[in-house]
Amino acid sequence: MKDHPSGKSPFPPEKFTLRRELLAARRALSPESRTAAARALSRSALALPELAGARTVAAYVSVGAEPGTRELLDALRAAGKRVLLPLLLPDNDLDWAAYEGPGSLAETAHPGKMRLLEPAGPPLGPDAVTGADAVLLPGLAVDRRGMRLGRGGGSYDRVLARLERAGAHPALVVLLYDEEVVARVPEEPHDHPVQAVATPSGVVRF
Repeated sequence: MKDHPSGKSPFPPEKFTLRRELLAARRALSPESRTAAARALSRSALALPELAGARTVAAYVSVGAEPGTRELLDALRAAGKRVLLPLLLPDNDLDWAAYEGPGSLAETAHPGKMRLLEPAGPPLGPDAVTGADAVLLPGLAVDRRGMRLGRGGGSYDRVLARLERAGAHPALVVLLYDEEVVARVPEEPHDHPVQAVATPSGVVRF
């Protein structure tokens, strides 16, 4: 976690504590559990009308112990959807490129961060996300109000702010494990509520 210029944590302490607990729980999942969860998560997400009716879906490639998205990406593409995937920029903002199948992903090293799988096609620009009908968001938890707890990097806060500035209103859906839908997460002024959460056991709407 980066230090704040004032010497204080850039995040409320309750966010830091909750993130640490949720990440530890993810790391404790067995590979078999993660594989089964990814398969069930794909089924849950594909049942969402917001995805069924979408022409363009902005998604992401899961990393580490995140709920797996690879099966979902291929299913969306097989259903005729245009799938956009993020390219991490040096300032933590996101560019986007089209997903053209598993062979179109390249492992990319970013200083100080884990290696990511990113689309190898031409970048479309950070504003490409404003043309999506649905945006799949990573996160660590969502509460019963639809408030999302991210990992703290700020990349998707910028995406959500960009959508708002553009007057774009895609469906916002977070992909989580079942136990990550919680009673309440700490909220800050820049946080945006989402419309739904897809988990391995089904969908929760707000």
